Amino acid sequence: MTQADAPLWRSLMFVPANVDRFVDKAHTRGADGIIIDLEDSVIPAEKATARTLVPDVAAKVGRAGADVLVRINRPWRLAVPDLEAVIAPAIEAVMLPKVADAGHIRAIAEIIDELEAERGMAVGTTRLIAMIETADALFHARDIAGASPRIAAMLLGSEDFSLDMGMEPEPEGLFQPTMQTAAAARAAGIVPLGFIGSIAGFADRDAFRQIVRRAAGLGFEGACCIHPAQVDILNQEFAPSADEIDHAKRVTAAFDKAQAEGRGAFEMDGKMIDIPIVERARRAIARQTAIERRHGATT
Repeated sequence: MTQADAPLWRSLMFVPANVDRFVDKAHTRGADGIIIDLEDSVIPAEKATARTLVPDVAAKVGRAGADVLVRINRPWRLAVPDLEAVIAPAIEAVMLPKVADAGHIRAIAEIIDELEAERGMAVGTTRLIAMIETADALFHARDIAGASPRIAAMLLGSEDFSLDMGMEPEPEGLFQPTMQTAAAARAAGIVPLGFIGSIAGFADRDAFRQIVRRAAGLGFEGACCIHPAQVDILNQEFAPSADEIDHAKRVTAAFDKAQAEGRGAFEMDGKMIDIPIVERARRAIARQTAIERRHGATT
């Protein structure tokens, strides 16, 4: 997957499929993507009903231009009916909880191949997001990330992973597995999502901003959230600042001038500038362009 093909998912907000008051307002929150949740936020007795609601919910949450995703359930007896219910042109991606290994991904992809073909969709349309949520899966993270061309992104599910490890979802314990998951994503050429900490904390906006800012500095490109108050923070912190874009433009312009003069490295603002710094500047500009394109499409 090239940078141009990568999805822009700075903010992915979960919305329970069966809670009307959340569904009705989801399109106003400004998230890059809305995840219709069929898993943790839906009690077992409501799961069958919730999956039947997905087509109508997708139309509602996507009406302002956000990508529409669905998180399905993990047990196969729930996962397969979920897929039967949700694979459609309106669904950009399916989020897979508690992925076990690469074989798990390939089995899901095969089912989606069949459903897309049956429904007149181009095979390969529906993307996947893999969630690493067990200690065992962490050791398969690189194979999982590369298991199918459908996989667009991967993240560590901090709450379930912490439960499996018998630890609290604190940064000290989550740093290494979160970064390992991100490295596996980068190695496979897909988007690393997430931050180092618990997704459950949303009351302290300043603390959440610091967590997200740190994640952006560590190479993450977006994250999931459970509360509308988190969306703006994710959108802001996973985007280049105006100063960063100004600096990036100056770097690329100076590099072009240096190249014309036969120089591969040059000094700017008291720092030596070479290829990695130039490439980082180009990526910042490309990301800002993608953000502006999305913003233009949703206003």
